[in-house]
Amino acid sequence: MGGCPRAENPCAEEMKAFLESREGVKGLVDSGITKIPSFFIRSLETFPSNSSSDATLAAQLQIPIIDLKGAESEGRREIVEAIRDAAQTWGYFRMVNHGVPISTMENMIHAIRQFHEQPNEVKKDWYSRNENRQRLVDYHTNTKGASWRDTLALEFPDGDINEQAIPQVCRKATNEYMKYIVPLKDTLSELISEALGLRRDYLASIESMKGALIQCHYHPPCPQPELTLGTASHTDPSFLTILLENNIDGLQVLHQDQWIVSNDKFRSVTHRVLAGRVGPRISAPCFFAPTRALIDKPYGAAEELVSAENPPIYKPTSLHQYLSCYRSNGKDGRLVLPHFKVSG
Repeated sequence: MGGCPRAENPCAEEMKAFLESREGVKGLVDSGITKIPSFFIRSLETFPSNSSSDATLAAQLQIPIIDLKGAESEGRREIVEAIRDAAQTWGYFRMVNHGVPISTMENMIHAIRQFHEQPNEVKKDWYSRNENRQRLVDYHTNTKGASWRDTLALEFPDGDINEQAIPQVCRKATNEYMKYIVPLKDTLSELISEALGLRRDYLASIESMKGALIQCHYHPPCPQPELTLGTASHTDPSFLTILLENNIDGLQVLHQDQWIVSNDKFRSVTHRVLAGRVGPRISAPCFFAPTRALIDKPYGAAEELVSAENPPIYKPTSLHQYLSCYRSNGKDGRLVLPHFKVSG
């Protein structure tokens, strides 16, 4: 079992028709399909063995939960230590008392759902395969199996929020959400800097997280979730990702991969999203990275983290260089990072 073999494969025309329809995965579901198109089908090795021992181990693993209450007072040291531990072992943690109101998060989730559940004639105005503007994107050109999702990408490459460039149906919610997420990013930037053993303003001073991109994912119910994935296994190429999601399960993370800036001190986690019969699953990862003006600026390990005994592992690398390699290697950090290692 697998996805489309090559361009001459039987499902090429099926994929072409799907792309040209500009109706997305939501359109497939609305049409009443009971079997997913073949270009969504992934190989068996993509999926876990589902053995009883694997299930037991998974149940025992607890993703770290970090309470940010007290980050500006007596609890800061404990929070920094918790972030250090989570970043070194998981590369991922959940946050509570982070300052983003529940109503703001709920409104953002609701707005994303409203956008994706509009009549297709309205959504088509936002459809584009151009990565340089706000758009309703498809990533369905992966011959190893397309992802069972539709995505509205909202990009703020210079850090400024242009409300007029956001679809009307989610403009107010997005603007309100970003009013809280940017300060949260600034707080996390300081805490992560300290967790690395650096001065509080280190990550801010190198301007690594002023640009932002929100990907508003919509995973409709899937009639054959055992054959596909909601999002393929990948690592994020951003410096920091803050994820908002609704209460539909599906995200899986692994203990793998590394983060360049910290000289392999902190980890960038490999993750994916399972397809499901229940839905829609809605999520909004917000990726923070350098602004467009700094896309060619080289970033390397902080001088304070390297020494003769602990030399740099990676060459200074720009976001542009990294993204080019990232896209050509299937968004798999395990394949990307070796290209930037210091030879020796």
